Amino acid sequence: MQAFHHGDSLRHDPDRYFRRGAIISHPEQAERYRLLLEATQDGRHLLREAGDAGLDPILAVHDAGYVAFLRDVWARRAELPGIEDEILTGHFARPQMHRRPEGLLGLIGLYTADTSTPVRAGTWAAVYGSAQVAIAAADAALSESHAYALCRPPGHHAYADSAGGFCYLNNSAIAAERLRATTGGRVAILDIDVHHGNGTQGIFYGRGDVLTVSVHADPADYFPYFAGYADETGAGPGEGFNRNLPLPQGSGDAAWLAAIREGLSAIASITPTALVVALGLDASADDPIGALKVTTRGFQEAAALIADAQLPTAIVQEGGYLCPALPRNLAAFLAGFDGRRM
Repeated sequence: MQAFHHGDSLRHDPDRYFRRGAIISHPEQAERYRLLLEATQDGRHLLREAGDAGLDPILAVHDAGYVAFLRDVWARRAELPGIEDEILTGHFARPQMHRRPEGLLGLIGLYTADTSTPVRAGTWAAVYGSAQVAIAAADAALSESHAYALCRPPGHHAYADSAGGFCYLNNSAIAAERLRATTGGRVAILDIDVHHGNGTQGIFYGRGDVLTVSVHADPADYFPYFAGYADETGAGPGEGFNRNLPLPQGSGDAAWLAAIREGLSAIASITPTALVVALGLDASADDPIGALKVTTRGFQEAAALIADAQLPTAIVQEGGYLCPALPRNLAAFLAGFDGRRM
């Protein structure tokens, strides 16, 4: 399998996270990239560094003002006395608030949703490089049938105009829009991260040319809390083009694989031209912040099911956090997919 990555992924390096009133070690560390890259190399996949397709594919799904904010905010840090190695705020916009502020602290609260998405010196380079990886994998999926995008930081919690949940640019959405624009037909996204892909849902919710399907832990008592319920089915032209398949916390292989089969059935019904798999490995039983109990064998079986759909497929890395099972689960998924497509 062709596998794409970008060395700038290492330049975003958060080391702490304000969570539930305490400062803890940040789960989305640069070490994730090293471990996933090593697993890809060990699997003898054809590893390539992504090129630069520019801003246009990013702006196809993201608000221009938001992208400019991400690009320029670190250079404006002098406007906030006391800033050292990262920029955060404790003041976040709510839906009832309707005025765009001019000051940097207000803009941070407008364009970010939580304390998990700090901006550091290398953040823009890392998120821009991660988006380029998704674009490269989308292009390769059309020419080579499938490809893996080692995107880090992840992306599926990023809305068109907001960062959150460790995510800045929505790599899966960028890949899907690239595939849609190239093929001219409908595209599907199958998100199997343990967390609902709320940003992806938000980007495509009113559209009938991209079907989003998310298999995840029930958000009633799990992040992202405010989206990911089964009755969210799309709006306007997008009615029926959003499917959420929430699972009880603690669900294992059988329930997870059954939900993936259900999602694949919905995908087949629209006859898409291509598929994006938002690959979260945090559904693992061993993941430190996960809530499901999927085994390594479960990841391999899921990959085989998805490969059997016989669609051009871009596999975009989302979550999956530091534990010994992380590289094993990636290796199992990529091997399971390749084993059905070789």
